Formats: sequence, C-alpha cells, structure tokens
Amino acid sequence: MNISIYTPGPTTNTVRRADGEILKAPKDWSLLPPGDATLTRRVKAEGEFWAVQEKKGKRIVSRGVWAPTLTIARIGEQLNAHRSSAEYATQKKAQLRRREKKQALYVIEFRESVRLFLNFHPTHIKLADQIAKLVTDHATPIGSRTVARTSRIPVEKRAEAAVIAWMRHQTTGYDKMVLPRVKGRRREVRRLLAQRSKELLQRYRQNASIPHDCPLLACVLTH
Repeated sequence: MNISIYTPGPTTNTVRRADGEILKAPKDWSLLPPGDATLTRRVKAEGEFWAVQEKKGKRIVSRGVWAPTLTIARIGEQLNAHRSSAEYATQKKAQLRRREKKQALYVIEFRESVRLFLNFHPTHIKLADQIAKLVTDHATPIGSRTVARTSRIPVEKRAEAAVIAWMRHQTTGYDKMVLPRVKGRRREVRRLLAQRSKELLQRYRQNASIPHDCPLLACVLTH
C-alpha cells in the first residue's frame, strides 16, 4: 500500500507534495470528500490513495482522499446496502442508547465535579447548585467543542476550566472588549479575568460579604 499525504494544489485536480512539487490526480481517480469516516477508512484499506490535509491555525483539517473512482463507487454501494439493512438499523439504535446512557452519566459526573470545584460555603449551596447546572448545560452537550468535551485532562480540571470560561463570558465584559492585535494580549487578558473570577468565587467559599451588585449573583438570577 502506497500512503501519501499532501496539501491542496493550485487547482481542484492537483495536490502539493511536501517539497512543493505539484502532482495531478490520475484521470481514473476521484476526490472523496471528508465526512463519512467509515467510507474513507474502507477506501484507504483497499490500496493506493492520496490523503489531502491543510493546516488551519493549530488544527490539521482533512480535505478528502484521492483514490480510484471505481473503488470509491464500489465500496460506497456496499456501504449503502449495509446501511439500508434491518441489522444495521438495530445496531444504530443500540449504539444510540449506549451513547445516550454514557452522556447522561457524564453530565451527572461533570456537574458534581463543578460543585466540588465551587466548594461554596453552606450558606450559598443553592447558588452553587444553580451555577453547576448552568455551566454543565452549556459545556457538556455533544458537539459543543468546549473544554468539557476533551479527554486530555481529568474531569476535575475540565470542570474548573469550564467554570472560569463560563464566568469570563457571563460575568465580565470580555465579549465586548476590543483588544489590540498584539501577540499574547488576549491570553494575558484571559489570565487576568480568570484571576478575578477565582477571587470572586473565594468570597462565596468563605461566606464573605457579597455585594448586591455581584456579577455572578446577577447572572444566576437572570437565568
């Protein structure tokens, strides 16, 4: 099997090698666009193909796979036939039930992790419960692309990061800030706002005097 990875070329039927050379796709090949992971995986397993990727910021984005047209068509037909079967429908329902159960358990675990991070004084337990729900509802939906959906850090760290991110958008003027295009400036602003958020949370943990215009309290009351 000849596996090659390229970046998009200057035209729709070309790719660019790492050394800059432009290659034209064979006439009997087609570009299989990204989106169907199973089809792409099976086409790759058949033999020679060109994987096309492009860097977008810090991410590597797939632009599809070049492979023989007949191979793509044949495997696509086989896959469509399988997906139309009663057996496949049963499998999908079972998979959906498993995902829903897993998601429900994760939501419970994440909300509890948020509560533990907040660690409010007993006087403010009700408020902590409200915040935990708001943060969890925002951060845990599948496809939300929030820190709560990553598996690279422990759930306790996810909960902390999610609370701070939620507070940044809900209790500060961050979203309305016009920041200069200076490298590191946005990161520095986020760091300062995170510190303020942590100081605000600490007041609730110690049962310190809470001003009536507290942005955290106001945010919860408006939801």
